[in-house]
Amino acid sequence: MPRRFADARWFELRRAANRKPATYRCPLCGELLPALGEHMLLFPEGDHGARRHAHSECVLAARRAGRLPLRAEVEPRRPGPLARLLRRG
Repeated sequence: MPRRFADARWFELRRAANRKPATYRCPLCGELLPALGEHMLLFPEGDHGARRHAHSECVLAARRAGRLPLRAEVEPRRPGPLARLLRRG
């Protein structure tokens, strides 16, 4: 797992909205983010314990700029058992 959020090779993304009256700091822009509004959760290399809350607009802008790659873009899925079996033949 990456030691820092910025060191992650890929990210898992999920939409979020929270009823908890908390405020987070967006890791992409550094601005405050109220949890009550719609936002996104970022999981660096799928580590749910290292999740970060980010503005949806910041996530979309970072994705367009290529700064938030998804796992499928960095580590393509391995062929399944059937595909591996068919390759042998």
